[in-house]
Amino acid sequence: MKKIPFLFIALAFVACKKEVAKKAEHKEEKSEWIYLLDETNAQNWRSYKGESLPPGWTITEGVLKFDTELKSEDEYKGGKDVVYGAQEFDNFEFYVEWKIPKGANSGIFYHINEAYKLPQYSAPEYQIIDDFNYANMFDLTSYNTSVGFENPSQLHPLQKTASDYAMYAADAEKKKMNPIGEWNSTKIIFTAENVEYWLNGKKVLSFVPWSEDWNLRKAAGKWDDAEAYGTFKTGLIGFQDHGGPISFKNAKIKQL
Repeated sequence: MKKIPFLFIALAFVACKKEVAKKAEHKEEKSEWIYLLDETNAQNWRSYKGESLPPGWTITEGVLKFDTELKSEDEYKGGKDVVYGAQEFDNFEFYVEWKIPKGANSGIFYHINEAYKLPQYSAPEYQIIDDFNYANMFDLTSYNTSVGFENPSQLHPLQKTASDYAMYAADAEKKKMNPIGEWNSTKIIFTAENVEYWLNGKKVLSFVPWSEDWNLRKAAGKWDDAEAYGTFKTGLIGFQDHGGPISFKNAKIKQL
């Protein structure tokens, strides 16, 4: 009968070791992430090709927000797109939550190279837009006609949320956006072998960068004259200002 306590002690010791190992593994996994909007990293956000946040952009309690109501914005002459300037990334997993008001338009850039006038001349874009109201609030006809889109008064699938803007359309059947004013989540996984775009926990798009298909799409579409578009294998992460309010939070990234 005296052997039973020793058995309990042995089992408890094994369980304890497993729990310690599990916590260590979880801590190591967590430490791989770089949190882009916490107290230590908030100061690393700045304008594209600039040194500080442009007017309209603020970071408060971990939320990066663009608000078009600020009067000083009218006097600002620099770029209004923003980048996380502390580090470049090649293969990565990126996560962020965002919300938009009615009629908003924005996006997430990656592999940004600041040698060019605008981020989109070098960087692919995960599109963020109000799929449901944007075309009713803004005239798209002239631009969409110029690039040969059918139904030019409406958003083309290549222009809708979670698409690789002007390159690959997100799967409409898998895509679910939350109502205007509510938070959505985005995940981007980039490797040289495959790229995945996620929206609210669902994978809605995948493609192979620099493949034959990718090159054909680039040559036949919006980026045919943008020689540097999508060619960089490392670069900055950034968010687009497209003249409308938007908020981001819980942004994090890790190298793969």
